[in-house]
Amino acid sequence: MKDTGCKEINMTNYLLGIDIGSYESKGVLTTSNGDIVAQHILKHKLDFIKPGHVEHDAEGIWWSDFCEIAKVLSSAVNPSEIKGIGVSCVFSMLPVDEENNPLREGGILYGVDTRSQYEIEQINARFGEDTIFEACGNTLSSQSMGPKIEWLKNNEPEIHKKSAAFLHGASFIVARLTGKRAMSHFDAAFYAPLYDSHRREWNPDMCRGICDFSQLPQLKWASEIAGYITEKGSLSTGLAVGTPVTTGVSDAATEALSVGVHHPGNTMLMYGSTAWMTLITDAPFQDRSLWSSPFLFPDTFCLHAGILTSGSLTRWMRDLTAHDILGPNGQGDDDAYRILSDEAAKILPGSDGLIVLPYFSGASSPVHNPKARGILFGLDLSHQRGHLYRATIEGLSCGITHCLNVMKSAGAEVNNLVAVGGGTKNATWLQTVSDISKIKQEICETTFGASYGDAFLGGLASGVIQDRSRIKEWISVSDLIEPDPNNAEIYADLLKKYHKLYQSTLDLL
Repeated sequence: MKDTGCKEINMTNYLLGIDIGSYESKGVLTTSNGDIVAQHILKHKLDFIKPGHVEHDAEGIWWSDFCEIAKVLSSAVNPSEIKGIGVSCVFSMLPVDEENNPLREGGILYGVDTRSQYEIEQINARFGEDTIFEACGNTLSSQSMGPKIEWLKNNEPEIHKKSAAFLHGASFIVARLTGKRAMSHFDAAFYAPLYDSHRREWNPDMCRGICDFSQLPQLKWASEIAGYITEKGSLSTGLAVGTPVTTGVSDAATEALSVGVHHPGNTMLMYGSTAWMTLITDAPFQDRSLWSSPFLFPDTFCLHAGILTSGSLTRWMRDLTAHDILGPNGQGDDDAYRILSDEAAKILPGSDGLIVLPYFSGASSPVHNPKARGILFGLDLSHQRGHLYRATIEGLSCGITHCLNVMKSAGAEVNNLVAVGGGTKNATWLQTVSDISKIKQEICETTFGASYGDAFLGGLASGVIQDRSRIKEWISVSDLIEPDPNNAEIYADLLKKYHKLYQSTLDLL
């Protein structure tokens, strides 16, 4: 738990943003100019219950973390001076009752959870893959929540039957705060096949066999107000009754906004527990290898790709190899990452022949293979811990490059990236991504993440901020990572071997 303190600023229009991420929850209190007044961070765990099943405790993490962060940050000012609240959460699905109480302990998470492969096959057989793609603009994958709702129907039928609604994690928090159930268009697109990407509304025809149309929340733009803090919400959080709350959205969307990615042509690369890429477009853009969705606003759209185990994989490698640095309760994690990164930086590009395929929880876009598994290939007795960590970073960078190349081959322009997330602290990783992808990366001075974008969105929805282009006034670029041409040849060879290794092991899965 970390509280970075607060500073006195003589203003009365404050904005609050809170994000519940995979491994930590962050909150930030800002002025309408983007000045950070106070911050608060809580660590938590990701529950890998069994192979393919990954969840968060909805009460113990989502709601509890939100309430604690809200209490800490609202105490830094008069809560009535907070004029807008933005909420984001990891992409997820949770069944709730009429009172918005969870009907199961765990919210089922994004593509890292691969439990619904059977349901994907059943839904594809029921409607037809082409029909689904034409209707919702996306193929079904482990990122899709429609099959996970059907999994609930098949495996926990009483919970499915009792569900008043199926909510995204951010929607659940907003419902607790305001009594209103709403979901952003951004998130609804990932509830395939339930969302009509053309009309931008729920598709009752595609609910057949999955859920009842009445179990789906109201659709709103993430830049709209979903509701206002109720007395019950105020008692739990310390926030003032009547404070407006945004619709709530997945963390990837407000992470992009937090670094100024909101205009067509902008691309975000989020170095989080997953590596997530979001390219903003001015019209719907659909490709079977990628994901598409509306963005935060009615006139913008996105093209997405992601690596399921990114920060999760570097964390796994840290925990596996850095026991001499980590304390018994996980202390020293920042030191461990720094030391591993320093050791990796001393290894020549290519890691002396060691290659890592980063599919440790299956593969999402553009491969879409939940059966894919992680591989360490080319090990010999000369390899040390630094080799393992560098090869992990290089494998992830090859996966990111694969996604970006598919975006380009589909006709999208990816001229530069705005990088954000915990991985931006790792200079070796940043440089490796630029070297392999041959794309520049911009690093913003303030990279507090999705909660910073949430605060801006809270100001925009409440009217405190009038124009979304003002996000540019909140940020400044502090660094530019350019590809090193000296590494081009060896990394071009590594990328070829990376793809060949995956293809050559497919029949073993």
